[in-house]
Amino acid sequence: MRKPKIAILGAGAGGLCMGVQLHEAGLHDFTIFEKSDRVGGTWHDNTYPGAACDVPSHLYSFSFESKRDWSRKFAPQPEIEAYFQHVAQKWGLLPRTRFGVEVTGARFDEAAGQWRLRTRSGEEHVADVLVSGLGQLNRPSIPDFPGLSSFEGASWHSARWNHGFDVAGKRVGVIGNAASALQFIPQLARKVERLHVFQRTPNYVVPRFDRDFTEREQWAFANLPGWQRLYRWWIWARLELNWLGFTPGSLLSRLMRKGALQYLETMVQDPALRAKLTPDYPVGCKRILISDDYFQAMTRPNVELVTDAIECIEPRAVVTRDGARRELDALVFGTGFDTTHFLAPLEVEGRAGAKLREAWKDGAEAHLGVTVAGFPNLFLLYGPNTNLGHNSILFMIECQTRYALQCIQELARRDLAWLDVRRDVMDRYNAEVQQALRTTAWNASCGSWYKTESGKITNNWKGFTTEYWWRTRRPDFSAFEVSARA
Repeated sequence: MRKPKIAILGAGAGGLCMGVQLHEAGLHDFTIFEKSDRVGGTWHDNTYPGAACDVPSHLYSFSFESKRDWSRKFAPQPEIEAYFQHVAQKWGLLPRTRFGVEVTGARFDEAAGQWRLRTRSGEEHVADVLVSGLGQLNRPSIPDFPGLSSFEGASWHSARWNHGFDVAGKRVGVIGNAASALQFIPQLARKVERLHVFQRTPNYVVPRFDRDFTEREQWAFANLPGWQRLYRWWIWARLELNWLGFTPGSLLSRLMRKGALQYLETMVQDPALRAKLTPDYPVGCKRILISDDYFQAMTRPNVELVTDAIECIEPRAVVTRDGARRELDALVFGTGFDTTHFLAPLEVEGRAGAKLREAWKDGAEAHLGVTVAGFPNLFLLYGPNTNLGHNSILFMIECQTRYALQCIQELARRDLAWLDVRRDVMDRYNAEVQQALRTTAWNASCGSWYKTESGKITNNWKGFTTEYWWRTRRPDFSAFEVSARA
């Protein structure tokens, strides 16, 4: 049996999980290409103050490497990054990882049945199988405001935090108020002289109820057989039920909205400020956020919530459409990521010269979020329509890596040059997904990172994670075109 040579892009959660699965299956001829200097992906990039996971700690670890000694109910960024570093070290992935190497292009050589990769430095690599662990949250997005380049103060995106700038006593503006901003705004508010938060759309926010685990809880996780696993499954089951809240008008949807608005009313006494923080769209249309200190920060005397649109940015100020001019020493962008242009800026070319960018011009699509017709031996992790609004993405990634592994093993077992999912299979699957998504809150009239400018939902899965697990547990190889090795 000829064992294929495998290239994995990215040493984040997806890339590491794929590496462990290959290692355990005895497929050791793989290389992980990572553009940064450490593993961890988004948890290496996002080091802003207050960065933490919004999935309970004990569910935010791999099933094969369950961590028992999380310090808090919601783990902070340094602890999560250290966990992924531990996974890479324990499973022998570091020697197989090329750090500081960014793959910028990949072309499938149909005659040879191989992917030919090129890096930013001009190197070339060849692999039989290409696995993308680039995910959806790796390219910071900054809107092109008029005059942005003229700003003379310090400025940075939350995913590229400027730790060298001391915000103490400064006038700071924050553009954006979504998941990352909700975590760092309270941290900034405690230090700055004046904080201006420029909000486009308010979010539904519910309490996090975060705290340290007690010594008694830590002892139980470490010493009672099966207790930590039971606790982990309880978290998963509780979060899984939240899916029912993403159907507008459902009982759970109404209860979730009522709970979020009651929390807002309890935390914000000023009716004018509360009105600015009240969403006018169905709960779940945008990501539901969790925080124990965001609303408290917004009521501080040194914090201003600005809802007027930004007109332009001047060398030392932000000007809004009402004519107000707010002078700033620093500008922080909590504007999220370019999430709908999957794999960009990587240039991918498949069979007959097909360009992935062109194939996805109307929105990214992939069969089960993993394989794309016309691009053989390419497997995506955290690909189109596999994001979640209610549970742990690591569960989905493990489903995807097991699916990809079985496809790779089939290549080796049958000595195939390539596997390519059939176009009709992929199209039928995506029609089903898009039809189901039309009945969800994500299809409501609000802008979100879940969908393209045209309104196509390209990021989120359409149902329970149990359904996704069932559909990916075993590949149906009749859904693939295959080519024997010459």
